[in-house]
Amino acid sequence: MPVQAPQWTEFLLCPICTQTFEETVRRPISLGCGHTVCKMCLNKLHRKACPFDQTAISTDIEQLPVNTALLQLVGGQVPKAQPVALITSPEDSQHYEEARQCVEELALYLKPLSVGLSSTAQSILSRPMQRKLVTLVHCQLVEEEGRVRAMRAARSLGERTVTELILQHQNPQQLSSNLWAAVRARGCQFLGPAMQEEALKLVLLALEDGSALSRKVLVLFVVQRLEPRFPQASKTSIGHVVQLLYRASCFKVTKRDEDSSLMQLKEEFRTYEALRREHDSQIVQIAMEGGLRIAPDQWSSLLYGDQSHKSHMQSIIDKLQTPASFAQSVQELTIALQRTGDPANLNRLRPHLELLANIDPSPGKKQQIFSPPITPCVHPHRAQLYTSLVQVYVSSRI
Repeated sequence: MPVQAPQWTEFLLCPICTQTFEETVRRPISLGCGHTVCKMCLNKLHRKACPFDQTAISTDIEQLPVNTALLQLVGGQVPKAQPVALITSPEDSQHYEEARQCVEELALYLKPLSVGLSSTAQSILSRPMQRKLVTLVHCQLVEEEGRVRAMRAARSLGERTVTELILQHQNPQQLSSNLWAAVRARGCQFLGPAMQEEALKLVLLALEDGSALSRKVLVLFVVQRLEPRFPQASKTSIGHVVQLLYRASCFKVTKRDEDSSLMQLKEEFRTYEALRREHDSQIVQIAMEGGLRIAPDQWSSLLYGDQSHKSHMQSIIDKLQTPASFAQSVQELTIALQRTGDPANLNRLRPHLELLANIDPSPGKKQQIFSPPITPCVHPHRAQLYTSLVQVYVSSRI
């Protein structure tokens, strides 16, 4: 039976014995599945499978190299080069060494975390960036599965870098007004956290039993119930809230000859949590269509008036991401840099970001890793890939 995986912040501990990795007995060994275990615990396993996801360990444990990126973070001596029996081609060996060194360089951004969780605030990386970097550092580059995971992790890390650069180049004072202008342009409206919540609950009250009402009757019902607490409630404003739910495909609409259509809440949206999530997703979708990038904590403040819904908003943002989102974000960053004059010359990173964006993020897709690329934008050298990431990181610190 699989063992529960550790928290990502405990990346310097062996998840089996919970001891800190070190360079003699408890050397960190990463598996193809992305988990890292100390050498002592690996040798004690009763069956050759990862204890966390039960993925079979097909490679001889003695042939798996030490994860030097983690080793350096616990003060271990990192050899300049490790002979790797699993890589025989001189060209592949060269690419592996370059990639290993780049991952080691990237791992140094996690150094503040290695001296205690209380120091995370000192890191120049945001929490999401740290988490994605930890995923990359745990990849086993000598195994095909590990290399494919590393490619996806590198892409994810690059995409997050672009998002954070866009956020840095947006005017926070204009962000809110631009968002609500985009919502209004689609015939919708957000009435503020408290009033919007009440309006949605009243829509649910009217329709949760499967009733079918015309838009006019539904709007009047909500307005009449809202007015005692929110005198500013109007048929127009509530009509725009209903339109937002309509855009989110929350209603089953029945057309009638010579009469108003009837609106019925779809069964899957007859709880407040489900309806609210679809409502929030629609607003995030509108923002993305308008080229706006808003952080989860900002979303929580805008839609709820607090900071306790960051995880909820992050999950919505993640779900709306598509393989094309990264390339679109690169275009948006280019436009943002043009507006600001690009004093740090970040536009020079565009070829590297496009290289990362062209990696297929789909699980199970094989990437061409060490062999020379047929089409450079689609099958990058691993070394070239990681060099791109390093350059993005250095520039994002400016």
